Amino acid sequence: MAVKKTIGILTGGGDVPGLNPCIKQLVSRAAQCDFSVLGIRRGWQGLLAYNHEDPPSYEKNLQPLTSADVRTIDRSGGTILHTSRTNPSAVAFSDAPDFLKTQYAPERQKTDFTAHILANLARLKIDTVIPIGGDDTLSFAARLHQEGFPVVAIPKTMDNDVVGTDYCIGFSTAITRSVNHIHALRTSSGSHERIAVVELFGRYCGATSLIAAYLSGADRAVIPEVPFEPNRLARFLADDRARNPSRYAMLIISEGATAIGGEMILSGRADAFGHRKLGGIGAWTAEVIKELTGIGMIYQPLFYLMRSGSPDSLDLMVARNFANLAIQLIERQHTGRMVALRDGCYTDVALGRVSVGVKRVDVEAFYDPEEYRPAIRQVTGKPMFLY
Repeated sequence: MAVKKTIGILTGGGDVPGLNPCIKQLVSRAAQCDFSVLGIRRGWQGLLAYNHEDPPSYEKNLQPLTSADVRTIDRSGGTILHTSRTNPSAVAFSDAPDFLKTQYAPERQKTDFTAHILANLARLKIDTVIPIGGDDTLSFAARLHQEGFPVVAIPKTMDNDVVGTDYCIGFSTAITRSVNHIHALRTSSGSHERIAVVELFGRYCGATSLIAAYLSGADRAVIPEVPFEPNRLARFLADDRARNPSRYAMLIISEGATAIGGEMILSGRADAFGHRKLGGIGAWTAEVIKELTGIGMIYQPLFYLMRSGSPDSLDLMVARNFANLAIQLIERQHTGRMVALRDGCYTDVALGRVSVGVKRVDVEAFYDPEEYRPAIRQVTGKPMFLY
C-alpha cells in the first residue's frame, strides 16, 4: 500500500479576505486525492516554535485539517491558521522560542534556523508545503526550494505586487472596501465643505490607491512611485473643491508615499523582514494642505478596514482556483512553483521569480505625475487590474 502523502499549509504576512476559502479548497481537493493536510499555525512561526521534545508544542503550533474542520470557513475573512511575519532565516534573539535561544552566539544579533525548519518538516512527515503569502513569506519558501524541499506557493497581498502573477488573493476585496469607504466619506466631506485625505495600505506599490481613486472618481491620488510637491498638490485640491458644487475634494494617498526630498514615515522596530511600520503620511499631508489653504480637512486611514471581513466574488474565485491548481501541481510532482494568473489565464511560474525584480505601477501608462491623478488612456492588451 502506498504511503499517504501529507501536505503542510500555512498563511504568512498580513491577512486578506480569501485565505479561508483557499484553505478550505486545498483541504477539500487534497481529500479527493487521498492526501492528508496539516495546518501550520502563525505562518513560518509554527514550524520555528514547534519543539518535538515538548508534546504540548504540537497542539500550539499545528492543526490537522479535514473537510469537516473547514466546512464553513469560506464564509468569513481572515485565516483560521493565524499569521505572522516570521522569517526563519533571520530570527532575532528576542523573537526566538526559548528552547532555541541557546544556539545564539554573543556576537550574533540574528540566527538562520532553516535547518531547524527542515528538520521539523521531516519529523512531521510533511511531503510538500503550501505557503500562502506575499513577497516576504514566499521568499523563505524559495529558500526551502533551494534546499531541496518540495514547495508550491500561492500569492496573496492587498498590494498585488508579487512578481510573476497578474493577480494576488485579496486585491479585489481591498479595492472594493476602499471604494465603498471613499464614497461614504463624501457625505461628511461635502456637509463640512472639507478636503478629505484617505490613506490606504501600499508600501512600495501604489496600485491600491491608483485603482481605488480611479474607480471611486477621487480628485487626486498620490502613490509611492511618484514623490509629490505639497504646494502643487494643495493648489490642485483647493481648485477641485472650488469647482465642486458640493464644496469638497477627495485625495487618496498610499502609506508609502513621500513628498519630494522627504522620506517614508516609519515607526517602531523593523520586523523579521526588515520592514518598519508605515503610516502617517496622510495625516502629515492633511496638516500641510490645511496650513497652505486654510481649508478644513478630514483625515481617514482605512488600513485594516481594507483587509477585514469576507472576500468578494472575485477573490473567492481566485482563492479556490489557486488552491485547485496547487494540488494539481503536487499530484504531478511539479514543485518549486508558484500558482499564478497571467494574461487572464491560470498557470504556474518558477518560485524563484518571486525575488527577481519588483512590481510597481506603470506610471507612464496609468498615472499623470504632473496632475497627481490616474490617467487611464489605453487599456487594450492590459491586465484586468491595469498593472
